[in-house]
Amino acid sequence: MNAPTALAHLVPDVHQREVPAALIDALKARFAERCSTAMAVREQHGRDESSFAVPPPAAVVFAESTQDVADAVALCAAHDTPVIPFGVGSSLEGHLLAVQGGISIDVGRMNRVLSINPEDLTVTVQPGVTRKQLNDEIKSTGLFFPIDPGADATLGGMSATRASGTNAVRYGTMRENVLALEVVTASGEIIRTGTRAKKSSAGYDLTRLFVGSEGTLGVITEVTLRLYPIPEAISAAVCSFPSIEAAVRSVIQVIQLGVPIARVELIDHNTVRMVNAHSKLTLREEPMLLMEFHGSPAGVQEQAETVQEIAAEFGGNAFEWATTPEERTRLWTARHNAYFAAIQSRPGCRAISTDTCVPISRLADCLLDSVAEADASGLPYFLVGHVGDGNFHFGYLLNPDDPKEREIAEELNHKLVSRALALGGTCTGEHGVGLHKMGFLVDEAGAGAVDMMRTIKRALDPKNIMNPGKIFAL
Repeated sequence: MNAPTALAHLVPDVHQREVPAALIDALKARFAERCSTAMAVREQHGRDESSFAVPPPAAVVFAESTQDVADAVALCAAHDTPVIPFGVGSSLEGHLLAVQGGISIDVGRMNRVLSINPEDLTVTVQPGVTRKQLNDEIKSTGLFFPIDPGADATLGGMSATRASGTNAVRYGTMRENVLALEVVTASGEIIRTGTRAKKSSAGYDLTRLFVGSEGTLGVITEVTLRLYPIPEAISAAVCSFPSIEAAVRSVIQVIQLGVPIARVELIDHNTVRMVNAHSKLTLREEPMLLMEFHGSPAGVQEQAETVQEIAAEFGGNAFEWATTPEERTRLWTARHNAYFAAIQSRPGCRAISTDTCVPISRLADCLLDSVAEADASGLPYFLVGHVGDGNFHFGYLLNPDDPKEREIAEELNHKLVSRALALGGTCTGEHGVGLHKMGFLVDEAGAGAVDMMRTIKRALDPKNIMNPGKIFAL
């Protein structure tokens, strides 16, 4: 494997490039108070939810328009200085860390919904619009945007990392739901990819090239997305199981039978305990599935009854239904707060959060062996999974001042990802490669494919200024 676990390799490869004073002066002349070199602002933009510690960027530019982004990138290109796009800082794999120094471009103020086209089921937004903001603004149309990674991330960031989340089993990922983009390239040029049409055979699919590029090819400044009608009926349920294996086998059976379940989340007993403490709930502290069904009232009832019968075959019990929006929100809020519940369960800890995805038929094999390894390590952890599409997440809770704990966590991650790849899976189902899984990308895709990625990167970003040091090394 190409991802070593020796401690020397568990920190990012930091090689700071000099940021010329002339560039800072030029940025301040162009953006005035919207270019900040204050340490507090730089530090805020120099960290994310990963456990890595990296020096902050030299300055932060707060963009308010596509032209702002283009001007900032052009100035940085003229001075061979790295550019790191910043949304809300919810990355888990170090995507926004300034490992080679440079300038952070914060697009959070670019937060307007530009056009809603309910007849075509599309919407165009600026990159700083968050998923919750979008759904609040379009709810009067009877439509919604289903991609839900948990964090209230920006849609630009979600596009850049090819995010997915709890609804992916039914609605897909950002890959399937981004129709078109506006992008500022490494030279400062503004280009558009795709259209609002549902399909196209015109030329290379540049939209898919930028979706998932993690800021290494350009800065996304507009996103056109698919929307969906709000289901006529929605019902959620929780069901406890005697073991993780029983819960997973139940899900596999549901998926293989073709039940169109909208969401199905696995939460292990450790995480249920943490969520109960954090969210003041009284869920049974056993492995649990949290499910949601969308459709007509009759369809939802049929789906739910089928799933309940399957779960009962595997020892599922204590079905609890939530049909009102308030009850569903309470359950899903608790699930989305699982990360923060886990962090609070061990004061002062940091989480090495990792995810992988395998074919649904191999989910039990991958998950159960990984749970056994985590239990044997003695390191506290949490486990949640969008198991309907074979995707699950471990979070290893470590003392950031204890190098041994970091080694244990990284060894667990190494074994987990190696196992997933051996079973025909991927090193990351939705977090992205970032800094943390660069070696694993070679194992998954092969050296030839990664070299092709490098060739694309060099062609589009010859000065290597777009979020350098992420996905692979040049």
